[in-house]
Amino acid sequence: MKVPVKVDGRELTLSNLDKVLYPDFGFTKAEIIDYYSRIAPVLLPHLRGRPLTVKRYPNGVGSQFFFEKNAPEHTPGWVRRARLPVPGSTKNRESIDFAILDDLPSLVYYANLAALELHVPQWRVDDDGAALPPDTLVFDLDPGPPATIVECCRVALVLRELLAAEGLTARPKTSGNKGMQLYADWDCREEPSVYAKRLAQLLAKEQPAEVVSVMSKKARPGKVFIDWSQNNPAKTTVAPYSLRARERPTVSTPLMWEEVEACERAEDLVFEAHDVLARVEKHGDLFGRA
Repeated sequence: MKVPVKVDGRELTLSNLDKVLYPDFGFTKAEIIDYYSRIAPVLLPHLRGRPLTVKRYPNGVGSQFFFEKNAPEHTPGWVRRARLPVPGSTKNRESIDFAILDDLPSLVYYANLAALELHVPQWRVDDDGAALPPDTLVFDLDPGPPATIVECCRVALVLRELLAAEGLTARPKTSGNKGMQLYADWDCREEPSVYAKRLAQLLAKEQPAEVVSVMSKKARPGKVFIDWSQNNPAKTTVAPYSLRARERPTVSTPLMWEEVEACERAEDLVFEAHDVLARVEKHGDLFGRA
């Protein structure tokens, strides 16, 4: 069934609203659209101006998915797009028309496409669609089993101090999966991947039993891999407040440092969509710029 709606003056047609996309929890497409609509005031500032990559799950999280960078041909004309070069594209394309979610109608449009996960780079485009220098630095902390987010929190606290000594204020969030990320506003003092790699290697040298800075799977069991490479301009990271396509409708959730310091069990930092809406109502945007 298709349902015509108006969102901030834009006409959209929503479809299959009763389709269950998280089967273990009975979480429907209607609930996904509702979540993204309600979280939009704090989510959109983190998406605005950033070229979008989505993971779409038309038949739910237990079924086949696909990454999508190029805005679909049927995308409404009012959804902002930017044509950007993609050197080395696996599909031999010289450029891609990326969607940029600047407003609520655009966000709802993508939610209706079952774009559960929203991924963006650490840079934005200007009003003309030209790429700007990176404005964000990110460290992705990925635990190698049996390590969990508990170990990531310990590493995050050390990394926070290293960044503070460099004049950078770190902001933590869960990945919504098994790890977490630290972000900081970036002033382009040097190439961000080079800078992040140096700090990751420093921690790996100082704490070799807990931290690894190389991508080799063999090196990671029981340790926290600090992935510095997501600062590469061609890469993306899951956006704050994005859903994740797990068994449960978990969310990449901004954290308070007190929560990072107090974390004793992995379950302490697992938040679903309803939890995050309640957190925002109580605390506002914990990922607001420092």
